[in-house]
Amino acid sequence: MTRSEIITELKKYFEIKELVCPDTYNAFQETSWQFLDTEELHLLLVLRRDIFKAPMTINNYHNGGSFSQRGFRCNLCDLVKSKTLSGKIYLSAHATGAGMDADIKGITAAEARQKIKDNEALLPYPIRLEATTSGKPCTWLHFDKYDNGSGKKIVEFAG
Repeated sequence: MTRSEIITELKKYFEIKELVCPDTYNAFQETSWQFLDTEELHLLLVLRRDIFKAPMTINNYHNGGSFSQRGFRCNLCDLVKSKTLSGKIYLSAHATGAGMDADIKGITAAEARQKIKDNEALLPYPIRLEATTSGKPCTWLHFDKYDNGSGKKIVEFAG
Protein backbone atom coordinates (compact mmCIF):
# COMPACT_ATOMS: atom_id res chain seq x y z
CA MET A 1 0.00 0.00 0.00
CA THR A 2 1.11 3.55 -0.62
CA ARG A 3 1.25 6.10 2.18
CA SER A 4 -1.81 7.83 0.73
CA GLU A 5 -3.78 4.56 0.65
CA ILE A 6 -2.77 3.76 4.23
CA ILE A 7 -3.90 7.17 5.48
CA THR A 8 -7.18 6.93 3.56
CA GLU A 9 -7.90 3.57 5.23
CA LEU A 10 -6.86 4.83 8.68
CA LYS A 11 -9.25 7.75 8.41
CA LYS A 12 -12.08 5.19 8.61
CA TYR A 13 -10.96 4.48 12.19
CA PHE A 14 -9.04 7.53 13.47
CA GLU A 15 -8.93 11.29 13.25
CA ILE A 16 -5.41 12.72 13.12
CA LYS A 17 -5.95 14.52 16.44
CA GLU A 18 -6.20 11.07 18.06
CA LEU A 19 -2.68 10.23 16.87
CA VAL A 20 -0.66 13.37 17.69
CA CYS A 21 -0.24 15.56 20.76
CA PRO A 22 -2.42 18.66 21.18
CA ASP A 23 0.40 21.11 20.36
CA THR A 24 1.13 19.36 17.09
CA TYR A 25 -2.52 19.20 16.13
CA ASN A 26 -3.14 22.83 17.06
CA ALA A 27 -0.18 23.96 14.95
CA PHE A 28 -0.60 21.69 11.93
CA GLN A 29 -4.22 20.43 11.98
CA GLU A 30 -4.84 17.88 9.18
CA THR A 31 -1.27 18.16 7.89
CA SER A 32 -0.09 16.55 11.15
CA TRP A 33 -0.07 13.21 9.27
CA GLN A 34 3.34 14.28 7.92
CA PHE A 35 4.99 13.62 11.28
CA LEU A 36 3.90 9.97 11.50
CA ASP A 37 6.14 7.29 10.02
CA THR A 38 4.58 5.42 7.09
CA GLU A 39 5.50 1.98 8.46
CA GLU A 40 4.01 2.89 11.86
CA LEU A 41 0.80 4.00 10.16
CA HIS A 42 0.69 0.73 8.21
CA LEU A 43 1.24 -1.19 11.45
CA LEU A 44 -1.58 0.75 13.13
CA LEU A 45 -3.90 -0.06 10.23
CA VAL A 46 -3.09 -3.78 10.37
CA LEU A 47 -3.55 -3.88 14.14
CA ARG A 48 -6.89 -2.04 14.05
CA ARG A 49 -8.43 -3.53 10.92
CA ASP A 50 -6.94 -7.01 10.66
CA ILE A 51 -5.85 -8.17 14.11
CA PHE A 52 -8.03 -6.51 16.76
CA LYS A 53 -11.06 -5.65 14.64
CA ALA A 54 -12.12 -3.45 17.56
CA PRO A 55 -11.89 0.23 18.51
CA MET A 56 -8.53 1.44 19.76
CA THR A 57 -7.93 4.52 21.90
CA ILE A 58 -4.66 6.37 21.41
CA ASN A 59 -5.27 10.04 22.41
CA ASN A 60 -8.73 11.13 23.54
CA TYR A 61 -8.12 14.61 25.00
CA HIS A 62 -10.28 16.20 22.27
CA ASN A 63 -13.27 14.27 23.64
CA GLY A 64 -12.63 15.28 27.23
CA GLY A 65 -10.39 12.28 27.98
CA SER A 66 -7.05 12.28 29.75
CA PHE A 67 -4.76 10.81 27.07
CA SER A 68 -2.75 13.35 25.08
CA GLN A 69 0.79 11.98 24.72
CA ARG A 70 0.21 8.39 23.60
CA GLY A 71 0.85 9.00 19.91
CA PHE A 72 3.33 11.45 18.40
CA ARG A 73 5.02 13.62 21.04
CA CYS A 74 6.54 16.97 20.13
CA ASN A 75 9.26 18.86 21.99
CA LEU A 76 6.65 20.74 24.06
CA CYS A 77 5.10 17.57 25.54
CA ASP A 78 5.88 17.19 29.25
CA LEU A 79 7.41 13.74 28.78
CA VAL A 80 9.85 15.04 26.16
CA LYS A 81 10.48 18.49 27.63
CA SER A 82 11.32 17.17 31.11
CA LYS A 83 13.98 14.82 29.69
CA THR A 84 15.51 17.62 27.63
CA LEU A 85 15.57 20.06 30.56
CA SER A 86 17.26 17.45 32.75
CA GLY A 87 19.91 16.78 30.09
CA LYS A 88 18.69 13.25 29.31
CA ILE A 89 18.49 11.82 25.82
CA TYR A 90 14.98 11.03 24.64
CA LEU A 91 14.77 8.73 21.63
CA SER A 92 11.35 7.26 22.24
CA ALA A 93 9.54 6.04 19.14
CA HIS A 94 6.79 8.49 20.12
CA ALA A 95 9.08 11.45 19.35
CA THR A 96 9.97 10.15 15.90
CA GLY A 97 6.41 9.30 14.85
CA ALA A 98 7.19 5.58 15.03
CA GLY A 99 5.42 4.49 18.23
CA MET A 100 2.03 4.62 19.95
CA ASP A 101 0.28 3.52 23.12
CA ALA A 102 -3.26 2.22 22.94
CA ASP A 103 -6.13 0.58 24.75
CA ILE A 104 -8.20 -1.91 22.77
CA LYS A 105 -11.89 -2.19 23.52
CA GLY A 106 -12.81 -5.41 25.28
CA ILE A 107 -9.32 -6.78 25.98
CA THR A 108 -6.46 -6.13 28.38
CA ALA A 109 -3.01 -5.01 27.29
CA ALA A 110 -1.64 -8.49 28.02
CA GLU A 111 -4.36 -10.04 25.87
CA ALA A 112 -3.60 -7.53 23.11
CA ARG A 113 0.12 -8.41 23.14
CA GLN A 114 -0.77 -12.11 22.96
CA LYS A 115 -3.19 -11.51 20.09
CA ILE A 116 -0.44 -9.74 18.15
CA LYS A 117 1.92 -12.66 18.78
CA ASP A 118 -0.76 -15.12 17.67
CA ASN A 119 -1.16 -13.13 14.43
CA GLU A 120 2.52 -12.38 13.83
CA ALA A 121 2.24 -13.41 10.16
CA LEU A 122 -0.07 -10.43 9.51
CA LEU A 123 2.50 -7.88 10.68
CA PRO A 124 3.99 -5.94 7.77
CA TYR A 125 7.29 -5.19 9.58
CA PRO A 126 9.30 -6.23 12.61
CA ILE A 127 7.89 -4.50 15.68
CA ARG A 128 8.55 -3.89 19.35
CA LEU A 129 6.07 -4.31 22.18
CA GLU A 130 6.64 -2.79 25.61
CA ALA A 131 6.13 -5.65 28.04
CA THR A 132 7.01 -4.00 31.34
CA THR A 133 7.55 -0.56 32.79
CA SER A 134 9.21 0.03 36.16
CA GLY A 135 9.40 -3.76 36.51
CA LYS A 136 5.64 -4.29 36.25
CA PRO A 137 3.58 -5.51 33.27
CA CYS A 138 2.37 -2.64 31.07
CA THR A 139 -1.31 -1.93 31.48
CA TRP A 140 -1.42 -0.37 28.00
CA LEU A 141 -0.31 -1.62 24.62
CA HIS A 142 2.80 0.11 23.31
CA PHE A 143 3.79 -0.81 19.77
CA ASP A 144 6.43 0.66 17.53
CA LYS A 145 8.28 -0.20 14.36
CA TYR A 146 11.81 0.16 15.71
CA ASP A 147 13.86 -2.80 14.46
CA ASN A 148 16.85 -3.67 16.64
CA GLY A 149 18.28 -6.04 14.02
CA SER A 150 17.61 -9.21 16.04
CA GLY A 151 15.90 -10.88 13.10
CA LYS A 152 12.76 -11.46 15.18
CA LYS A 153 9.39 -10.22 13.95
CA ILE A 154 8.33 -9.23 17.50
CA VAL A 155 10.71 -8.00 20.19
CA GLU A 156 9.50 -7.23 23.70
CA PHE A 157 11.30 -4.62 25.78
CA ALA A 158 11.22 -3.08 29.25
CA GLY A 159 10.31 0.60 29.33
